[in-house]
Amino acid sequence: MAENEINVAIVGASGYSGEELVHLLLGHPHVNLSVLTSRQYAGQPMTSVFPRFAGYNGTDSLIFSEPSIDLIAEKCETVFLALPHGVSAEFAVPLVERDLTVIDLSADFRLNDAKVYQEYYGTKHPSPEWLAKAVYGLPEIHRDAISNATLIASPGCYPTSILLPIVPLLEDNLIDPTQIIADSLSGVSGAGRNASLPFLYVECNESLRPYGVPKHRHLSEIEQELDLANGSPVTLQFTPHLVPVNRGILTTLYLSPVLDQADDFEKWTSAANDCLTKRYADEPFVRITGRERLPDTKNVTGTNSIEIGWVADPRTKRLRVFSAEDNLVKGASGQAVQSFNIRFGFDETDGLPI
Repeated sequence: MAENEINVAIVGASGYSGEELVHLLLGHPHVNLSVLTSRQYAGQPMTSVFPRFAGYNGTDSLIFSEPSIDLIAEKCETVFLALPHGVSAEFAVPLVERDLTVIDLSADFRLNDAKVYQEYYGTKHPSPEWLAKAVYGLPEIHRDAISNATLIASPGCYPTSILLPIVPLLEDNLIDPTQIIADSLSGVSGAGRNASLPFLYVECNESLRPYGVPKHRHLSEIEQELDLANGSPVTLQFTPHLVPVNRGILTTLYLSPVLDQADDFEKWTSAANDCLTKRYADEPFVRITGRERLPDTKNVTGTNSIEIGWVADPRTKRLRVFSAEDNLVKGASGQAVQSFNIRFGFDETDGLPI
């Protein structure tokens, strides 16, 4: 192992997000991928499950193992948890207590309030005392906190596509926090790798449908972060849709000016344009298309970039803001690796496709 490499484990490495983590971390200049766990494939070579990785340096020796806290703590300094909610906490807490840095891709530590977790996830939180200790891992918003965190809760895919365009506008008091509408369309991989009937090919192909309304689980973390940006409660109307593509999220936001700016629509839209353009000017993974071109998932698939563009509508006195991202990269595994880079002082773009 090179001097500046960190031993890393991926727990739950056989799901879509886990596979994407394997892909990214195998090419990371500062990572030694030491442990991969999967109950389903324990004992099997990683390359027999994912033949696409055959030939990478060191992949021949990677064997899926049963998830073991002792094994991970012995061999690794950092662990990525690509597990379902409710399961991640079983690993996160004991591993943090053994001085590992934990980056959790589940929802277990995204929320600050155990009551909200129970409301949206239908069960009591297994480790409520840790909620206040976790850092919400949205790099462009919480970079400083991530740099010192030992438990990083990586955001959901929908929240990333909604929060990055809205947070700066709320912080600059440019939009009415009571009039925010979000419509999002997601590829089928967002549901995870499982054989659930609604996500089979013949059920999804040639079909468009809303789901998870009126209270999709991700709504809880979206409103939490919007509340923090606004300094007071924000109520969001959010409708997610399933579309027959493998990956990608396209979000459309309908935003209205605050009351004291409503009379000068042109001035307000110009201020919103300046706000987003300046806020993300130096962000490596935020691509501002502005008013020149509307975001398109084909431009971000396979990358850790998010595109953000907008159109002003003088007729309705609204600003329509659009974002596009890859739900498995910027919306999940890539963003988690971005937080890893921040946490350990590496270049933020290391191992990540732009």
